[in-house]
Amino acid sequence: MTEPARFRGLLAAEWIKLWSLRSTRWLVGLGVLAIVAFAVQSSLNAHHSWPGFTAREKALFDPLSEAFSGLAATLLMIGAGTVGALTIVGEYATGLIRTTLAAVPARHRVVAAKLVVVGAVTLVTGALVSAATFGVSQAILSDLGVAVRPGDPGVLRVLAANALLAPVSALVGMGIGALVRHTAGAVVSVCGVLVIVPTFFRPTVHQWLNDLYALVPFYVWRTCLGLPQLRDDPALPTVTGSWAVFAAWPLAAAVLTLVVVHRRDV
Repeated sequence: MTEPARFRGLLAAEWIKLWSLRSTRWLVGLGVLAIVAFAVQSSLNAHHSWPGFTAREKALFDPLSEAFSGLAATLLMIGAGTVGALTIVGEYATGLIRTTLAAVPARHRVVAAKLVVVGAVTLVTGALVSAATFGVSQAILSDLGVAVRPGDPGVLRVLAANALLAPVSALVGMGIGALVRHTAGAVVSVCGVLVIVPTFFRPTVHQWLNDLYALVPFYVWRTCLGLPQLRDDPALPTVTGSWAVFAAWPLAAAVLTLVVVHRRDV
């Protein structure tokens, strides 16, 4: 009975430490507001421009892209990844990690508690962003007759993928933070690994490159999971493979964080 209680105590401690970082409050609070504001502005622009759209533009119009665009995904991934990285880096930078490990020598338990708290917080944040952007954008577009509902084909998949970008990025950020242990370096690395480098990936005639690209979360979201209607192109990722990528990256990052924190000195 004592072990679960002790782990609950670790979870409580990590919760307090996470929210004691001002960067967490700013990134989560302002980040959510900014992404929702982008959805409102994009939807209003589309609503105002709708009468001038050609028949082809109206036929190809994707209301979900107004709710959650590539820019929104970029902001969410960078924000969540930064929160994850600072969870590790901040504790090393302040020296608090020494106190933590003196109180709880079992490093794997400390890391496990961090992973659970950061994953849970960013999952809730991602779900909030996904639901809020969808709700406001479809309300704005509803009188045009182009709004979609959660039960429409592909919509729930897109909403789930949008939400999961946050915890996936946060746990990857933790792995990067455990490796780099420098605030600026960790944030730059998060941006580069999660967003900047994958932005330049495009389908090519070389299938081995396409297969390599299909191992990157941002790429599979952009070309598969984030699209309500999948493109009939064998060069693009499959839904099953894309979900596997979403699962593999945070799992690998969690293992990396455990190994690095366990083996490296504080």
